Amino acid sequence: MNNKKKIPQSTISRLFVYLRELNELSKFNIRTISSSELGERTNMSDAQIRKDLGYFGQFGTSGAGYNVEELKKALERILGKGKKWNVAIVGVGHLGSALLAYSGFRRHGLDVVAAFDTDVRKIGKKIEGVTIHSIGDMGKIAKQKNVELSVITVPANEAQEITDTLVKCGVKCVLNFAPVSLNVPEDVQVKDVDLSRELETLSYFLVNGNGK
Repeated sequence: MNNKKKIPQSTISRLFVYLRELNELSKFNIRTISSSELGERTNMSDAQIRKDLGYFGQFGTSGAGYNVEELKKALERILGKGKKWNVAIVGVGHLGSALLAYSGFRRHGLDVVAAFDTDVRKIGKKIEGVTIHSIGDMGKIAKQKNVELSVITVPANEAQEITDTLVKCGVKCVLNFAPVSLNVPEDVQVKDVDLSRELETLSYFLVNGNGK
């Protein structure tokens, strides 16, 4: 676990990009690819690719490149592909409802097994087969459903308490859409997504001519 903590999140994100390209290459029965060729396909430098892969061992042969199938299988193992992860969505407003309705999660091994909200008008209803439960029952149901990953789309003043409850239930990964920093134990991973900030960042490039 200690080695994993030292790996930058940006590296993990790029591994998914590499895997996507390898999946495309395998469809055309391309057997090998060099780091420079993979870099051209992903807009990365070959040095960056070698550095990213180097965190996880030795891949490829000098002068021969990477075996596409072997590297693809290795990345799938590293990224936990082929496994199913139980997910809960907390907060079923506009964003939470949209996430519940998204059908693409299952293709990536993410099984949304429960949703939670405080609105009594929503409790008991289903979206895409997923029942919306009271947040008061979150601890019990998260344990029953063996929830391992949670998505939080609640107001900032509720996010920490909800996260504390989820952590007590064994949740190890939180995707946080609430505009607040969460305090979690070292063995719990939080990914913050601030949509307003991301849009504001893009507006900078509009004002400054794409940074040129």
